[in-house]
Amino acid sequence: MVAIRDRDIFFIGIDGGGSKCRASIVDANNQVLGTGVAGPANPLHGYAQTIDSIVRSAALALADADLPAQMLGELVAGAGLAGVNMPRLYSEMAAWAHPFSKLYLTTDQHTACLGAHRGGDGAVIIVGTGSCGYVWANGQSKLIGGHGFPHGDKGSGAWMGMEAVKYLLMALDGLAEDSRLKNELLQMLGAEDANEVFEKIGGKSSSHYARLAVPVIECAEAGDPVAEAIVRDGASYISDLADKLLELKPPRLSMIGGLAQRLRPWLAPHVVERLATPLEAPEMGCVYFARQSLAKEAGGGVDHPGTDSKAFYS
Repeated sequence: MVAIRDRDIFFIGIDGGGSKCRASIVDANNQVLGTGVAGPANPLHGYAQTIDSIVRSAALALADADLPAQMLGELVAGAGLAGVNMPRLYSEMAAWAHPFSKLYLTTDQHTACLGAHRGGDGAVIIVGTGSCGYVWANGQSKLIGGHGFPHGDKGSGAWMGMEAVKYLLMALDGLAEDSRLKNELLQMLGAEDANEVFEKIGGKSSSHYARLAVPVIECAEAGDPVAEAIVRDGASYISDLADKLLELKPPRLSMIGGLAQRLRPWLAPHVVERLATPLEAPEMGCVYFARQSLAKEAGGGVDHPGTDSKAFYS
């Protein structure tokens, strides 16, 4: 059991995205005590699911830290959630009667940037289920992309999956060439014709489509021309996004997310040269955000840019 002192403040960083929600509890020295992972936490795709994932991941983090469950109400939480860049969703989440001592809410782009650069200036490209870019440098912030699946998020796992399904349906109709990718997708979906494919993917979420990015990238790496075309198109967009971020001259640029390493070889060489290793994980960026917000509230901190953060009390 972790020793608890009266003066200790325990923070929890909650990184919520389209595929999963990851929470980490840290002590006053930023030592990670426990981590928990639950389901998706993008309110665009379900408010109830988002709330459930946040609470579950926090409870799992407490258990992993060997801390009592009732300590949930003593935690100062920083949450970076996908989707809350939209004012309506931000307001919905802000109205939540959460179980924490305090909850500071912002976007996952903001906290990912804070984590990647340990609270300092920089830019970050996120390529996972979705995609976007965020930069804070020299007093200016900018968000590029992040418009959500299926309307945006080019270069992301969900986008690759959708492009692969479009190709697959055309190939099954005899309107596109056969390929290794076609066979891999049919095997993964457990389908034989277009009707069965549609049964498997019709109306599915972004995270469901993102699973199909794996065979796309594997086939591209093996030289399949159809898969290569999809990956190159997505990587070209991510390279252009990086160039827009670099216009603000951030001191560091990092790329994070489930596809970051697999997509890196397909990016423009000058972008690859600028990529720096992220210094901290996104959930630690959430902790930095909570610390900065708490300090500002106490009158001793400086607000980090690009956020309209608020504290929500239990």
